[in-house]
Amino acid sequence: MTNLLWKQDPVVSAGRLQELFGSPHEAVAQKSVDRIDEHIRHFLSMSPLFFLSSSDGFGRCDTSPRGDEAGFVKPLDDRRIIYPERIGNRRIDSLLNMLQNPQVGMLFMIPGMQEVLRLNGRVTLTENAELIESMGWSGKSPSLAVVVEVEECFIHCPRALKSSDIWNSGSWPSAEALPSPGEIFKAHLRMNGYEFK
Repeated sequence: MTNLLWKQDPVVSAGRLQELFGSPHEAVAQKSVDRIDEHIRHFLSMSPLFFLSSSDGFGRCDTSPRGDEAGFVKPLDDRRIIYPERIGNRRIDSLLNMLQNPQVGMLFMIPGMQEVLRLNGRVTLTENAELIESMGWSGKSPSLAVVVEVEECFIHCPRALKSSDIWNSGSWPSAEALPSPGEIFKAHLRMNGYEFK
């Protein structure tokens, strides 16, 4: 199968992609905005989870989740949002990427809602204690926050989440069938010559 894949014709031009997929409806092309209106504020206030995409100076990409209480991502004004960076696993992959390339993509989700909010922008990392304290985030106060200047924001159609049936608990696999994070973690450590104690 691998050899067969290498024999497939690669697509290398925007023109060919447009031949394959066609052009978007004018309303789809025009739905992107560059500011935070009351609708986006409402969406953010109900979202407890987003996925953050970043890349380093060489274009190597990373995507990771950020979750907290609904509304933890807060508008600063009609052009900027802010969210806390918790300690996490201390790899700081996204933060290191941001220092090299401040452009990020964010995908916000609300439980049970099929549509998602996409936001692209440019980040600034801040450790301004007064600003961070004013946000009222619960739990241990973070020492770092990320400010994102909105360049593009729009609602994404529900097709992906609807097709995946992600919110239908009846379609979920049994707990016994799920991959074991612990086994994956230890197996990958062994692949790298590290034995977990």
